[in-house]
Amino acid sequence: GTLNMQDLAERLPDVSGTRTARTAFAFLTVGLGLKIALLPLHLWLPNAYAYAPSAVSAFLAATATKVAVYVLLRFVFSVFGVEFALGAMPLAIGLAILGAIAVLSASTVAIFQENLKRMLAYSSVAQIGYLALGISLATPAGLTATILHLFNHALMKGALFVALGCVAWRIGSSRLQDFAGLGYRMPWTMGVFVVGGLSLIGIPSTAGFISKWYLVLAALEKGWWPVIVVIIAGSLLAVLYVWKVVERAYLAKPPEDATRAEAPASMLIPAWLLAIANLYFGFQTDLSVGVATRAAAQLFGIAP
Repeated sequence: GTLNMQDLAERLPDVSGTRTARTAFAFLTVGLGLKIALLPLHLWLPNAYAYAPSAVSAFLAATATKVAVYVLLRFVFSVFGVEFALGAMPLAIGLAILGAIAVLSASTVAIFQENLKRMLAYSSVAQIGYLALGISLATPAGLTATILHLFNHALMKGALFVALGCVAWRIGSSRLQDFAGLGYRMPWTMGVFVVGGLSLIGIPSTAGFISKWYLVLAALEKGWWPVIVVIIAGSLLAVLYVWKVVERAYLAKPPEDATRAEAPASMLIPAWLLAIANLYFGFQTDLSVGVATRAAAQLFGIAP
């Protein structure tokens, strides 16, 4: 027996048709689905984000679920292999269905959240749905889009949660009703939130647009038009929940006793570094797309 990935990859083809191998694959898939918060195994995520300190929420959103996605990719492509995982087993169609439901349902639920941490948590469930859609395409282009969105989502959610942490530090709340006039009271902080929100929607010139664009191209290559419809619908739903924050912050009248006061530089600088990264990787894509393309090629075994 062995748990070394390379050894497993060499030995599994001999037993891939057995009930044991299929059961092991099913258990690993469900376990990792829980770790990445893939709908319907996502119920732990909103509470974890909502009740954790802002710094912890930012760390969880930017890294924790992403590591689990990496492990899933390694098991699917490096250990079990594409033919078994996405061919013999019904993983591809399962990920496509669950991913589409996650994008649409989690985005809809996010619209009605008053606690912005919970709103961003449900948004993360939707973004994980995009990752599932990319994997389900079972093509190098789809995997490239998945890896690219994995990186870009870390940037956008990191920026949003750090900005939310700045707000919570200053006003002691992350509820929407307390954001009235915050665009004028904390302009630099809300600037970060707006940039992160635009990237989350997928507005051109942001990192979020690039990965969604590559996902659309991958779906076109495969001829999966319903995936494109889901991506567009998910982006439109994101407009609604991002806009309600922007509207409250910039168009609502601030409290009479409100004063203009920003978060400390030690919080604003990391927030703006993440915001700038969202813009930089929206224009300069050679590095991010290049790395994602090479990683996808290696996982498919077609790297030069």
